[in-house]
Amino acid sequence: MRLIRVFPRRTKATPTDEMAFVGEPPLFRPEADEVHVSVTFTWDLERAEVLARSWGRYYPNVRIGGPALGDPGEDFVPGMYVRPGYTFTSRGCPNRCPFCLVPEREGLIRELRPLAIGNDVLDNNLLACSDEHIGHVLAMLSARPRAARFSGGLQAERCTPAMVDRLRSVRISELFLAYDALNSWGVVSCAINRFRAAGLRQRQVRCYVLAGFGDDTPAAAGGRCEQVLDAGGVPFMMLYQPAEEFIRYSREWTRLGRKWMRPAAILSGVTTGGG
Repeated sequence: MRLIRVFPRRTKATPTDEMAFVGEPPLFRPEADEVHVSVTFTWDLERAEVLARSWGRYYPNVRIGGPALGDPGEDFVPGMYVRPGYTFTSRGCPNRCPFCLVPEREGLIRELRPLAIGNDVLDNNLLACSDEHIGHVLAMLSARPRAARFSGGLQAERCTPAMVDRLRSVRISELFLAYDALNSWGVVSCAINRFRAAGLRQRQVRCYVLAGFGDDTPAAAGGRCEQVLDAGGVPFMMLYQPAEEFIRYSREWTRLGRKWMRPAAILSGVTTGGG
């Protein structure tokens, strides 16, 4: 089947093949049996509906789907909705964090077979998988020509000394931890210290920092980012967005978000050690 995939916005993960498009239909369009408008973020849903109508003028079969509409992620086809090199090896998460939609949408952890090849692992909670599955993933990553990247986020509580040693068995370009719960700093800082002690440089140890959830304040969120930086990691602020509505943050929040989303600027003047 000839399938066109349409995306509301371009990101680093957006496919770039001749059947992938961002935005409105171009002047010259390929023949296709279906058009899928893929939506990752709920705040792009309105834009996706506009795109579906625009593409529907030229193609009779246009569908809107993706994580923003509760897609449970039953399978993963490499290169289809993310560019080659990105992979999901599992779906779901066993945790029930109040700010996260993954368990509701995707259910408990499910290990995908066959294993999709890629060097950038997007799993919601890879370390919640079985030891056998993690072993298969690390073996796959060891065979890749490019260093591994764990951009899905690693649960800090599961980054035991033994797990850090297992992960360090592969070449790592960078990994992301997650500092989501306000009371989780102890385990997050411990994980940062373990990866730094295992030889990763500061720029390689990234950390998502949830901001704006509940009664959070810009001062408190900025303080958590400073904690990550001082501990030897690189924070990446993630402003909370619920599924049912789009929060329009104040200028103070958006300025703070921009400040803590630029690793080069964050590390300017910071001496990073490690090997």
